[in-house]
Amino acid sequence: MLSYIKRKLSESDGGASSVATVTSSSGGGDSGSAGGTGGTGGSSSASISKSGQRSQNADELVRKTSQMSMDDEAIAFGEDALLHELGYKSSTELQETIYDLLRGIRDPEKPCSLEDLNVVYEDGIFVMPPTRSNVSVVRIEFNPTVPHCSLATLIGLCIRVKVERGLPHNIKLDIYIKKGAHQTEEEINKQINDKERIAAAMENPNLRNLVENCIKDEE
Repeated sequence: MLSYIKRKLSESDGGASSVATVTSSSGGGDSGSAGGTGGTGGSSSASISKSGQRSQNADELVRKTSQMSMDDEAIAFGEDALLHELGYKSSTELQETIYDLLRGIRDPEKPCSLEDLNVVYEDGIFVMPPTRSNVSVVRIEFNPTVPHCSLATLIGLCIRVKVERGLPHNIKLDIYIKKGAHQTEEEINKQINDKERIAAAMENPNLRNLVENCIKDEE
């Protein structure tokens, strides 16, 4: 950002300097007239003076912009601005918030958390570019313990429900099995990212109880 501003201001200064040079050269060609020479010299001095003033203004603007960039409340652009609206200073803070929600989910069969089994991990959380309607997108990758894990769909459902309940704002979640980590990963990925299938699954009382037991916070 700073380099862009400085480059633009330098281009402006360069244009002003060129005007001053051309005006000065014109004055030399009109040396036969005392009145003409005096007038041209004054114009050249004025142009150079304006050029110097613009250069000082450019340096001052760059200095102020640099200072703003070092402040805690730096100006946010694009995706960062959207994250700031949601209450996050950066994508890293959003990643950490989501991981804190995921790490305590319990495995459906083993007395361990998904973090303990390395099924979920912080590096598997990605903040993606927002949608056209300016909704933040987060991709969560998880790694089943075995390629034929029969509970992978349930784990993906637990991840979705936990995050959607834990975040106070609207974020689009894309949840996927790590590439090559499961024999039927494509089918499972479709199931855990299909709103109708998710709604139908949560209407099943037995499945809903399993999910609730896995995602409930420890007392």
